[in-house]
Amino acid sequence: MTLRQLPDFAFRTAGDYAAAMADIHARYDPVFGRAGVDVLERLQAFQVFSSTWFTIGLIVLVVSIVVCTLDRTPRLWRQSADVRVIQPEPFFDPRLPDRATIAGLGAEQVRAVLRGHRFRVRERDVDGVRYLYGDRHQYTKMATLLTHLGLILFLIAAAVTSALGDEQGLVVGEGESLTVQPIGTPGLLLVRNLGFEAPGFETGSPTDFTTDLAVFRDGQQIARKTIRVNDPLAVAGYTFHQNGFGPAPDLVLRDTGGGVLWAGPVPLTEQAAGFPYGVLSVPGREIGLQLLLRRAADGRGIVLVLPYRVIGTLADGTPDIEELVPMAVAAGETQTAPGIDFTVELRAFSDFTLLIAKHDPGQGLVWLAFGSLISGLAITFYLPRRRVWTRLAANGELAIVGRSDRYVDFDREFGRLLGDLVAARRAGQG
Repeated sequence: MTLRQLPDFAFRTAGDYAAAMADIHARYDPVFGRAGVDVLERLQAFQVFSSTWFTIGLIVLVVSIVVCTLDRTPRLWRQSADVRVIQPEPFFDPRLPDRATIAGLGAEQVRAVLRGHRFRVRERDVDGVRYLYGDRHQYTKMATLLTHLGLILFLIAAAVTSALGDEQGLVVGEGESLTVQPIGTPGLLLVRNLGFEAPGFETGSPTDFTTDLAVFRDGQQIARKTIRVNDPLAVAGYTFHQNGFGPAPDLVLRDTGGGVLWAGPVPLTEQAAGFPYGVLSVPGREIGLQLLLRRAADGRGIVLVLPYRVIGTLADGTPDIEELVPMAVAAGETQTAPGIDFTVELRAFSDFTLLIAKHDPGQGLVWLAFGSLISGLAITFYLPRRRVWTRLAANGELAIVGRSDRYVDFDREFGRLLGDLVAARRAGQG
């Protein structure tokens, strides 16, 4: 795409959409200006495949294919089903292309050769003249209906997936759980990251990364698998793909009385100055924490913690932020700072896994469409129709005409057929 498209998760909530559009503005405002990006947004240029005008185009395309198919089907059937065994004498004029005459053959010999070349033979007698007609792959032209059906099914599958499908990214810390569907969904699915491994991650060159993933429904585990890239877990209509990973420092926030405000890994899913970055809202406090993962001079990993408080709104509508005193916390340390009434403890460094959960009800239709389209094309190109008309006079002179659809080197086949007829005549004379 020339323009970056909004991710699927942007349409889950108004907040997700606003956040995704903020990224779009940051990328394209310097090029088009804010007003230009707003115009592109109203034209749905950042969501082309779910836009109104693209949907209308797909509907028009489906209707046109259906109308074209309905219009062509009667003609294709007539061309396939109508067979003329008897042709007028000028049709066999040997001066025309793909014609030949051979003397000294009988009807049994001609019939045997045609059947040997896998032709279905039909015969008629008129005034002592025997007409033998050979037809191979008679109904090949009807295969174009399979091709058209495949195109229609592809478009229907896209519509089904767009209307009923679901695709979202799940950021799950090691040992943590996350719901897949919105709370309250019947048969709610929950995933749990039982363990994450990325050999070589410490050196900056991981050779692989895997997640020991368990899926629960109504509190009962229904599946478990160690997934990796290109080896997902499929269960309950969803497919869980391993898509990425990153650091997630395991933090504990405690108030002055020792009560736990937060405990668990905090995925650092963003980047700031090339370093892993994330934000944590402190439960029960009007304070947030900006977290930046760095490495100290002695090689130890540290988390730079910058507390902040929103104190109002600026004239341009952005939050007015008051930054508090920052902290640097190493593994096993506990820190606090002036202006906050809680402590920050870094228990350890862990990792998060990024999963793509995909529910695609149109997947079966896609495979059916693929099979239909490939079958139609294969039949059309590899099994085109061949036809042979023969006129056997009472004196044993055979006039023969060969015809084929496109995509066939019929001259070679016709030559082999004539060679076999000549061989049959010699065998009969012997």
